[in-house]
Amino acid sequence: MAYEEILYAEDGPVGTITLNRPDDGNMFTPRMCHEIRDCINDIRRETRTRVIVLTGAGDRFFCIGGRKEGMEKTTLYAGTLPTLEMYESIDRLQKPVIASVNGFAVGGGNVLQMVCDLTIAKESAVFRQVGPMMGSFDAGYGTWYLEDLVGKKRAKDIWYRNPKMSAADALDLGLINKVVPDAELATATRAMALEVAERGPFALASVKAAFNARHGGVAGLARMAHDLLLRGYLESDESHELSQAFGERRKPDPEKFGH
Repeated sequence: MAYEEILYAEDGPVGTITLNRPDDGNMFTPRMCHEIRDCINDIRRETRTRVIVLTGAGDRFFCIGGRKEGMEKTTLYAGTLPTLEMYESIDRLQKPVIASVNGFAVGGGNVLQMVCDLTIAKESAVFRQVGPMMGSFDAGYGTWYLEDLVGKKRAKDIWYRNPKMSAADALDLGLINKVVPDAELATATRAMALEVAERGPFALASVKAAFNARHGGVAGLARMAHDLLLRGYLESDESHELSQAFGERRKPDPEKFGH
């Protein structure tokens, strides 16, 4: 599928989505949000990749938030920047997503890396929430996920005072997982992705669903149960025996349930 504002490439078990607007800080637009959502939905339906990397084009910006370009002046959906569709698609994807932060991760760009399962950053990367400085905010993903990562007091400090955080600061806070020298980011990101790709994909999908179920409410719990049911239980000896017994109108044999 051809995209205008992102790039997508596969290399073995690793797929890489690149935000491709480097001249504008890799800011997401309505088109970019929808392209990321559509790309991830395509990834959901293939078995070639095990891990997805999300990064920004160039060497200055990961992403510095969003821009409402060409949107209708309406309070209906057509006038709303569709960032939630992008965040939700990352949450729903049963494969781990690694943010490879290659520069500034600011505003919605910082929220975007927080939504990813893991984050690796180069030493010169900068993280910041600037909403209240600009008359804006990001509730939900931007607050709950941040609180999960760094704790409530620190999350409030990040939102109330809007401090600039170096990659080292972000690592100390628990906002990200790993910091590497600038020149080693691509190599280190791939090494991390390949390490994760060696793990069991069904196990990883189940663990990710479990982590997301708490914030997802009924949708999150249903997603976990649905995926485990279709991908695991229905293939079990227990399910097979119960289904066969029902079809044959007999009592099931517990000895065939397996262990």
